Amino acid sequence: MILEQYYLGCLAHASYLIGDAETGIAAVVDPRRDVDGYIEDAVRLGLTIKHVFLTHFHADFLAGHLELRDKVGTQIHLGAQADADCAFVPMADGSTVEMGSVRLQVLETPGHTPEGICVLVYDLAVDAEKPHAVLTGDTLFIGAVGRPDLMASIGVSADDLAGMMYDSLRSKLLPLADETLVYPGHGAGSLCGKNLSTDTVSTIGVQRLFNYALQPMSKRKFILVITQDQPQMPQFFAYDAALNKRERPTLDQTIERVMVPLTLDELLEQQAAGAQVLDVRDPADYEGAYMAGAISIGIAGSFAPWAGVVLDQTRPVVVIADPGLEEEVAVRLGRIGFDNMAGYLDGGMQSLASRPDLVLRTERITVPTLAEQLASTDVPAVLDVRAAGEWGDRHIAGSVNVPPTFLKDMMGEVPDGRPLIVQCAGGYRSAIAISILENQGFTNLIDLVGGLGAWEASKLETVK
Repeated sequence: MILEQYYLGCLAHASYLIGDAETGIAAVVDPRRDVDGYIEDAVRLGLTIKHVFLTHFHADFLAGHLELRDKVGTQIHLGAQADADCAFVPMADGSTVEMGSVRLQVLETPGHTPEGICVLVYDLAVDAEKPHAVLTGDTLFIGAVGRPDLMASIGVSADDLAGMMYDSLRSKLLPLADETLVYPGHGAGSLCGKNLSTDTVSTIGVQRLFNYALQPMSKRKFILVITQDQPQMPQFFAYDAALNKRERPTLDQTIERVMVPLTLDELLEQQAAGAQVLDVRDPADYEGAYMAGAISIGIAGSFAPWAGVVLDQTRPVVVIADPGLEEEVAVRLGRIGFDNMAGYLDGGMQSLASRPDLVLRTERITVPTLAEQLASTDVPAVLDVRAAGEWGDRHIAGSVNVPPTFLKDMMGEVPDGRPLIVQCAGGYRSAIAISILENQGFTNLIDLVGGLGAWEASKLETVK
């Protein structure tokens, strides 16, 4: 048996290639949209990908089941409760796919979504009775479980799904042997659950002991526990979940369409018509010189989730990138279904050399200078744009907390009328926040170099 995990840090997403070396048959579970890596590895391993499974209709990324179908002719497998435009094999509880000495067996596990499934992986050459592993999708994470509130926008109650989750965990997963490996669909950083571990594999036995959601409790208490304190759901989640059910252009078709070099005049025309200008360079480079009206989301950070949170999927996006990175931007936008890229500025920021009137800069401040100013009589305001939990753990005294995800809805909470120091943990989110604030009309914005990390490295005090 061959079992490969693919972990995409930007989306905290795990997918899997499972194959039988003797027959050469393979399956992929929960693929990302850029599927060439699975295909290349399958060829290297002497495998042919004949099956693709989605454990559910993902909300945080666009899955690659259609891409695999169109590129290599895979058969699509979904839970029996799924409703999709594409042709698929509905997999009811206990349904199997046999691949030589490897068996994949479906457990219907509604809770995160109604159509959710887990996939048992049997290595028949070793043990035909006990599964080697279970691929749990967004039902069971390491240290957590999938959130049940993602379908509230279409009228599915979080409490009802939480009740289903309780039953799925206890009737389908907890009966598995302690040594069964657990391979989840996400790790720490995903918004599909709360308090996810950085680990990407565990066992049923370890989860039985340490996963808060698997501890003995009534269904009523379980519902209360897993519906409380969930992170804010980005708007693009509902968009992606719906798109994963539909036939739509593949990533290759999208890349071919959106890779359009634009002159500066063409970009300005698009901007005037309502397009969003997205600058994906390093935040320090962006703040050194950027085009007026551009939004900063650095390609080197958690690009796709922040793009999904900040950008409007209904409006075109034109990109400013370091030359040569434009296609990577298109791919990473495509991973979350943002196929609305309308081109990129040919030549990047160098194309603005003759238009200094369009170029702005963000002032930056070092930790020692900020400390001096905070101790003076002319005190600047400090806006901390980390998540609320991070701020509650420790922050600079007197700072106001508004994460970028809430900025547009909480502009009234942002201090105005004096210099505004914006800081996060290290500088990535503060650049995003400053670009949002500037587009909302704020001025006198200053970024704290190195964020709270630099503040603490300088042995300066924080408060809770």
